[in-house]
Order: sequence, then C-alpha cells, then structure tokens
Amino acid sequence: MTRPMQRRAFASLVAGALGAGLALLASCQGSGSEPAPAAARETQLVVFAATSLRDAFTAMVAVFEKAHPGVRVTLNFAGTQEIRTQLEQGAVADVFASADERHMKALQDANRVEQPEIFAENEAVLVVSSERAESVRSLADLPSAARIVLGAPEVPIGRYALQILDRASAKGGADFRARVEARVVSRELNVRQVLAKVSLGEADAGIVYRSDVASAGTQYAVVTIPADVNVIARYPIAQVKAGRSPSLGREWVTLVGSEQGRAILRGCGFMAPPRAQATP
Repeated sequence: MTRPMQRRAFASLVAGALGAGLALLASCQGSGSEPAPAAARETQLVVFAATSLRDAFTAMVAVFEKAHPGVRVTLNFAGTQEIRTQLEQGAVADVFASADERHMKALQDANRVEQPEIFAENEAVLVVSSERAESVRSLADLPSAARIVLGAPEVPIGRYALQILDRASAKGGADFRARVEARVVSRELNVRQVLAKVSLGEADAGIVYRSDVASAGTQYAVVTIPADVNVIARYPIAQVKAGRSPSLGREWVTLVGSEQGRAILRGCGFMAPPRAQATP
C-alpha cells in the first residue's frame, strides 16, 4: 500500500472511531430531551412509624399503592425513640410518624424533618390477663397485680404510664406509683411488647394504647383508665428532609390526614384530633 493510501485509510479509521465514541457518549448522556420530572422517577416510599401505627398504616399501603401504580411502600415500625435514633444516625426515610411530640420536636430542632402536623390521638388503657381479670377491674386495683409490665421511660407509652401513675397518686394516694412500680417485672421498648407479655401470660397487667387492643384477641381484659388521670397521646407526622421521594412523601402525609385515612385510623382505635394541627 502506498503512503497516500495508508494516510487515507488511517484517517478513515480515526473518523469511524470518533463517530462511535460520540455515539457512545450520547447514549450515556441521554438523547438530549428534558429529564423526566422528579415525581415520575419516585417509585419507592419509605415510611418510619411508631409501632402502635402498624395496623392502620399497613391498611393504608393498599390504598396508596392502588392510587400510585408502580410505587412500592416500605414500612418500618419500631418504638418512637428507636426511630428517632435511627434518623439521627442517618437512616433514610421519606416520612416519620411519631407516638409523641417530644421525639418529633427533637428531630425538628435538629432540622431533620419538615413542619409536623398532628393527625391522630390515642388514649391509654389497662390490659389485664384473663387469670387476673376478676381481681384487677380498675386502675385502683393495679397494685394488687403480682407482675406488671410497662414501657421503658424513654418510650412514649412508658412515659405516659408514669404520668398516669403520678396523677393517680396525686388524686388517691401518694404511694400509688411506688406500689405499682414495686410490681413491675419488665420495661419494654415498644407498646406491642407490653401487650405481648400480658397476652402470653408473662405478666398480669400492663398499660398500652386503645388502638393496640382494637383488633386484638381475647387473651386479656381491657380496663378503661379514668379520664381525670388518663393521658391522651398526640401523634405528629412529618416529611423527612433527607428523603429520596419528597413528592410521594407529601402524598402519604395527605392520605393520612384525609377522610379516608382518618376512617382507617378510627377503625383501628385512634381518635381524630379536632382538626389538622401543626405542632408548636
């Protein structure tokens, strides 16, 4: 091959390679059209929620996924204090629903969540094992139970239980809380663990939420706590600022606060707040 022919062959080879490289670069960068909206790319929603919301939020998943074909909702339930720690340590979630305002406020102060809203209320009740149902018929009878289980003090239901015991002591006997705590055999990290201990006969009595017994069996009796000493838990919900699906997160919050969401919550034993409320 003569030198001019070699030069033409080499130039042709370079041009072909350059064209292929440009085509590959174009395929990696896209066709040049506008990128799809963020909402269109959001196919997974991650919701962290207090354990007491398990039944209600599980029912809402079917509603949400039906309205959002192709979207998968992942629920993570734990004690509110555990979820707060997970989020503080960098866990990725789009929405957080808490069983109290204190832990949510800590995350808000740390700039990890958007402005929360109160979406539900709940009341505490006393659960008594079937073996002790005849002897523990009221909160006043609680010190007679041999084995009592409560939530740990850092768990919302545990803190509410101590508030109830303090109010009962102020109303009917200064040593009431001390007599109850003398019978406590364990302090659990979430409310469902308290209920399980009583259901399995490992404890005689415990304090849980009304919502926890709404769909439960008959392994125990439910005793209403007098309103003048009881605590009403307020449940806030907020988007997590580091969430990967903000549009879906907003829509989940909207569903929870909607009439359909509130109907599900009522069916699971929750009470609706007088109206949607932003936390202070």
